[in-house]
Amino acid sequence: MSAHGRQTGPVEADPVEKYIADLTAVLHGPARAKARMIEEIRDGLTETVAAHIHGGSTSTRAADDAVREFGTPEEVAPGCQRELTIAQARHTAWAVALTAPFLTACWYLTSSTASGQDGLMPRAAQLLATQLATVVGAIALLAAAALAVTGTLARRLPTPPRLPLAIAWAGTTAGVAMGVATLTLTVASLLATDWPLVALAGAFAAVSHAVVAPSARACRRCARLVRVL
Repeated sequence: MSAHGRQTGPVEADPVEKYIADLTAVLHGPARAKARMIEEIRDGLTETVAAHIHGGSTSTRAADDAVREFGTPEEVAPGCQRELTIAQARHTAWAVALTAPFLTACWYLTSSTASGQDGLMPRAAQLLATQLATVVGAIALLAAAALAVTGTLARRLPTPPRLPLAIAWAGTTAGVAMGVATLTLTVASLLATDWPLVALAGAFAAVSHAVVAPSARACRRCARLVRVL
């Protein structure tokens, strides 16, 4: 009972906000891209509700009609998720393209300190860093191509459906290579004479891994969702 003796029932949720909440829960992708997409959908629903109210509908009926016209979250989600997956793939490609120079710097720093060293580890670290730099360099070229395909070329050519998954696994490979480089250079810094430079190279590799690995993981998740939705 209320203070005036009238029974109050549960407040009905706003259909628009419930729709937005349901759609938000099933979509995954870069935070900014997702927030921008959700805000655009909310604005579209709000404008549709206003148009129905202007046409004489009550606010509740106008909200229900607007939601019905947009389609259920299950119907809208696949198209939205495809767009977010491409955005996440671009995010991962940028992460690889921008951090690959760090591993190249690791190679130069390691090679400069490994020359003249009698210990086995500095020379092994130099060889491994060279191999890892080669792998990441090749992946960086793939990332650059992916950015072109999903960027300017996307206006003329459709984006290959398997490209996001390819970028996800390429980013995963790069992340693993950077993680291995971090471990190797950390151990090498304990044995190298000029250890501060080797330790700095390891820090560069660690930063690269911290940037690339989470983005690649998110890209794999988005690519799986596209197939499920």
